[in-house]
Amino acid sequence: MLVAASAACTSSTGAPVVPSSTEQRGPKGTVPAGMERFYGQSLTWGDCAPFARTAGDRDTFKDPGARCARLTVPLDYANPGGATATLGLLRVAATDPSRRIGSLLVNPGGPGASGLGTAIRSASQAKDTELGRRFDFVGFDPRGVGSSEPAIRCLTDQERDAERAEDDELDASPQGVAKVEAEQRDYARKCVERTGDGAALLASMGTRDVVKDMDVLRSVLGDEKLSYLGYSYGTRLGTTYAETFPRNVRALVLDGALDPEQNVVEELVAQGEGFQKAFDAFTQWCVQRPDCALGQDPAQVLPNYWNLVRPLIDRPVDLGEGGRKLSYSDATTAVIQALYAEELWDTLNKGLGDLKRQRAQTLMLLADTYFERGQDGRYSTTQDAFTAVRCVDDQRVTDKTLVVQAQERYKQVAPFLDDGRPTSSALDACAFWPVPNTSEPHLPKIQGLPPVLVVSTTGDPATPYQAGVNLAKALGGALVTYEATQHTAFLQGNRCVDDAGIAYLVDLTVPPAGTTCDG
Repeated sequence: MLVAASAACTSSTGAPVVPSSTEQRGPKGTVPAGMERFYGQSLTWGDCAPFARTAGDRDTFKDPGARCARLTVPLDYANPGGATATLGLLRVAATDPSRRIGSLLVNPGGPGASGLGTAIRSASQAKDTELGRRFDFVGFDPRGVGSSEPAIRCLTDQERDAERAEDDELDASPQGVAKVEAEQRDYARKCVERTGDGAALLASMGTRDVVKDMDVLRSVLGDEKLSYLGYSYGTRLGTTYAETFPRNVRALVLDGALDPEQNVVEELVAQGEGFQKAFDAFTQWCVQRPDCALGQDPAQVLPNYWNLVRPLIDRPVDLGEGGRKLSYSDATTAVIQALYAEELWDTLNKGLGDLKRQRAQTLMLLADTYFERGQDGRYSTTQDAFTAVRCVDDQRVTDKTLVVQAQERYKQVAPFLDDGRPTSSALDACAFWPVPNTSEPHLPKIQGLPPVLVVSTTGDPATPYQAGVNLAKALGGALVTYEATQHTAFLQGNRCVDDAGIAYLVDLTVPPAGTTCDG
């Protein structure tokens, strides 16, 4: 129901102002007791510019089809009459509203990544398909993330730069371990002190609470049942939503899955194997090129790589701009960023070649992309939100023997990330987190769930293929296998994957068992 609409106008600068409109489409479906005011609230859709938190956002949100709003949710679902939070939303409307099915809620993962720009990009990929014609694409910033309020903030931009410039975590001496753990305690303290609502927000940023926000949003958007597209960590959101609200599910596409049963150590090791597989694919491609920075001898690429990056531990390379230097950790982060997609391999090869000549700009740009650092030196909240979510989603590791064993296993399965130094036993920030975890890995057992679709890529470095196989089996869902080296696949240009996902979301047609798409 359309409640009110404002007239178009112009700002004092002469730029057009997006007209706003207020809608009330809910409540729809089952409404938990005491939650009526949240499930039936109206949304006022308008200009997205106030929701931009980075320079990239400001450019992306200029899309003329994008409208933004705020959703109000309880900060603590056990006390719905208490403090509230607001979530930033962005919608790109269906291009054929007369045949509209509903909203497709989109989450890009992270955890901690903003979903607003993802909705614009996904809608753009789908605009000439039945999916774009018949669904509104709706992205949301999970609680504490991006444009949502209150938002997490632990480090200043300058503190983040300083942290990246140091390789303290590589010092395994007792003094080095003590220094790192003091920094991690300080980080946890700053997260409480600098975040709105402090520990109360940190305690509620886990998957358990975000899926409840998703159900409120489903109702407010006017959908009896949820249609959802989740990438990477977003597959955990989809799985947990299905566990919590199985009868509210219409369709779930889960792309780049997390294994529901893996603990944080097993997940780390599996991810290390995935990145090593992607690194091997990169080097196989590279050695066939005369300009390969690692040479043409396959047996020497790993030693040549170590010889390039390990000296950065003691001698970081000066960028000559604002005192920034490329550290070992930034260099390896740059490599990891490039391994997410084959399209970045040329850039990675150039960056490694530049490093030979003590030039670090290309690798630093890749690392800045990973950390979401803008050219203005400002960071998004993603890294802080990532830590906050994982610290309440996973059981914390406080046994130092287990820490060392995990790191040793990681180096064994991902030798390109072996720094050549003794392994540190330092605990991470989660060991000092001020609030308890609210979830833990487990095998989902869900009754009454309609068929879901899992997409898994054979060479996915961040969420290895087997995790998708395991998730599809656990949910009794269909599996689409994509044979390529990249992280996630749906609405990224492969027609076979896209056709399968679109047919499922639009018509609820599940692809045949064994469906495989070539990259």
